[in-house]
Amino acid sequence: MKPSSIPINYIEFKAKDLEKIKLFYAATFGWTFTDYGPTYVAFSDSGVEGGFEYTEDEIINGVLIVLHHKDLHSIKDKVIQSGGIISTDIFSFPGGSRFHFMDPSGNELAVWSDDTKS
Repeated sequence: MKPSSIPINYIEFKAKDLEKIKLFYAATFGWTFTDYGPTYVAFSDSGVEGGFEYTEDEIINGVLIVLHHKDLHSIKDKVIQSGGIISTDIFSFPGGSRFHFMDPSGNELAVWSDDTKS
């Protein structure tokens, strides 16, 4: 199978208690963590990079698959042209920018770029 030029790059979960979730995954699977403020923690040593975002909301679909692309504006246009719906427009975060979209089946994914000009 030929590797994709737009790989799944990051997986983001929702969590109601970040300290409890860190303890669980560290003790169970040996993951390590980096805190980014009171509402976000990134994990590593899992085989793929990812993070947990704090939420008080009911967790229905707690996983966000994050793709990487060098040009957010061009891939956003392509998502729209292909029938996707932008659910969160491009925004900046420490390390880059990203947007979220819904695919034709209603799955939410995100695309990020480390190019801060995106």
